[in-house]
Amino acid sequence: MELTKKRIYIADDDDNIRHIIKTFLVNDGYEIEDFSTGDDLLERFAKVDCNLVILDVMMPGSDGFAVLAELRKRSTVPVIMLTARDSENDIAMGLGLGSDDYITKPFSAMALLMRVRAIFRRIEFENSKYRTSQKEVRVGRLRVDEVSRSVLIDGEPLALTPTEYGVLRDLMMHANEAVSREELLNRIWGFESVVETRATDDTVRRLRQKIAGSGVIITAVWGYGFRLEEE
Repeated sequence: MELTKKRIYIADDDDNIRHIIKTFLVNDGYEIEDFSTGDDLLERFAKVDCNLVILDVMMPGSDGFAVLAELRKRSTVPVIMLTARDSENDIAMGLGLGSDDYITKPFSAMALLMRVRAIFRRIEFENSKYRTSQKEVRVGRLRVDEVSRSVLIDGEPLALTPTEYGVLRDLMMHANEAVSREELLNRIWGFESVVETRATDDTVRRLRQKIAGSGVIITAVWGYGFRLEEE
């Protein structure tokens, strides 16, 4: 029986860029819907959700950051941001708002396709582990639910993006151990670079806010990475 294709939404006001991205992703087996504005994407998402979103930053109407913020009010769908400038401020803002990855323009369609594949591969890998493992991870009042791929506080699930979930689960699996930024990048994102270590810092900052009051904290290990431990 044919598996259901993963649906991806793309928002970019450049017709040529949308066409190139769409062509590559369709040829790789994905179902694609593309939009010239982020507002159109949001309108469609409100009716039919998708498996992943690719967002340009600079668009008429609501920019990519505003669209991302609105998506995060509604969903934890994975989001890849496209930014025209290799600006650390843009990257930090996107990650801070909850994007799962970013790629700077100009970029190759193949590089973007690799990022898309990496996100889905990570999700599928985690799902396959949960189907074959009954191991439960608990730290303080936090618990990993391997069936729903969620982390719960006193039985109540946290609203986490796939990336946030991956980072928090990884830190819980290594509770009381120092985990380096590079290890997190390789295990969660699947890539490593000096600039992209910002991804781990911004994700951890969001996680600290979300687990506040749980009796579990994430501390910084200066010059190295992070440690999750009970207060």
